[in-house]
Amino acid sequence: MDNSATNQNRTVEIGKIMKMIPHRYPFLLVDKVIDLVPDPTATGVKNVTMNEPFFQGHFPDHPIMPGVLIVEAMAQTSAILVIETTGKKASGVVYFMTIEQARFRQPVVPGDRLELHVEKQRSRGNVWKFRGEAKVDQKLVAEANYSAMIVDEVNG
Repeated sequence: MDNSATNQNRTVEIGKIMKMIPHRYPFLLVDKVIDLVPDPTATGVKNVTMNEPFFQGHFPDHPIMPGVLIVEAMAQTSAILVIETTGKKASGVVYFMTIEQARFRQPVVPGDRLELHVEKQRSRGNVWKFRGEAKVDQKLVAEANYSAMIVDEVNG
């Protein structure tokens, strides 16, 4: 995923991320977004530490970040991209619609700096489709295609 429009790249720090998406500890899985180019691409950063609560059970003697959380981190990065692209905060919730062709190629462990490269494939109305790649030290560790629907109102 190439960002040729470097003059448009933006960085989104954690304070702004927390204003943009509703996720909070322990489920906020993006520490920062770099190289965000509205509409097409963004790169999320997750600094993986031993303090992550999922390592207590996955697995205590061999800590590995669960693959589903890597996909969730890609999705959170995508949500930040959507909000920066549209210029409005999501007023409801975002639901996964599909996760396709997910591949996990290498374990992600404490001490890794996980980079979440996401690219918008298309959008129609409130449905967005993305391609995501997760990398550690520029090496592909996971990838997936996924789509999500933004729902404006949630009725209790």
